[in-house]
Amino acid sequence: MGPMLDAATRKPIWRHEILDADGICSPGEKVENKQVLVNKSMPTVTQTPLEGSSVPQQPQYKDVPVTYKGATDSYIEKVMISSNAEDAFLIKMLLRQTRRPEIGDKFSSRHGQKGVCGLIVPQEDMPFCDTGICPDIIMNPHGFPSRMTVGKLIELLAGKAGVLDGRFHYGTAFGGSKVKDVCEDLIRHGYNYLGKDYVTSGITGEPLEAYIYFGPVYYQKLKHMVLDKMHARARGPRAVLTRQPTEGRSRDGGLRLGEMERDCLIGYGASMLLLERLMISSDAFEVDVCGQCGLLGYSGCNFSVICKKVRHVFSL
Repeated sequence: MGPMLDAATRKPIWRHEILDADGICSPGEKVENKQVLVNKSMPTVTQTPLEGSSVPQQPQYKDVPVTYKGATDSYIEKVMISSNAEDAFLIKMLLRQTRRPEIGDKFSSRHGQKGVCGLIVPQEDMPFCDTGICPDIIMNPHGFPSRMTVGKLIELLAGKAGVLDGRFHYGTAFGGSKVKDVCEDLIRHGYNYLGKDYVTSGITGEPLEAYIYFGPVYYQKLKHMVLDKMHARARGPRAVLTRQPTEGRSRDGGLRLGEMERDCLIGYGASMLLLERLMISSDAFEVDVCGQCGLLGYSGCNFSVICKKVRHVFSL
């Protein structure tokens, strides 16, 4: 199926703008949220031939387009089409985005010292050392005692000495350059032998109270980005059986108020908030109930048939 055309202008309508004549999106196109990537249709349940006729009925098809769901626009990098002996087609699309680091994105050094970005500061507000160098990342030193990433401390020290001497150092705690030798290299270049620097605050212009362990450390951006995990909902789909909101971000699910969250609300005495979250926001629904016999009503129900007392029916 090709792209659907607007009856007046004979141009593809917005949802199908990026599709080719074969109904599959074209490489290089910009795709926005809710635009169709593949204009797919599949047969409904095929009916058996009528008795006495050998001619099978034509299967009826229904449209099941594959749409793009994303917070920001993407570009289609590649499209792969494959099929097997039964002519079952497989279509894969590679999408591309350009992203810059933002608050909530995850980073890590090469020692498993991972963490999310908590603040992005203008460079003029960053602290700087005597040579005028601003750090790219400021890490809280409380991450060291629990993780015990000694290799990162050595990488910083050896990296600083290596930059000054223009050579490589071995970057783990299990061999290679000794810390003592690296410290002597730093002294030779006029630095503190512990790798610490005199740092001035960019906001107040005054020196910081402590010397800061300062040097080059290799960092990488991890694939866990806040843009991919962002999720909120007001109203949305519910499970048929329980009438409760569906589970999971991909299904536009609700945010679960669990046992421990419930305990907190009980501890604060917020009884109406508890009622709202556990009843109204979850699986509330309205039914008609007979006050005499207690039976539930339904669409088109006449209670007089059941208990002969219509006046007792009220809504819950």
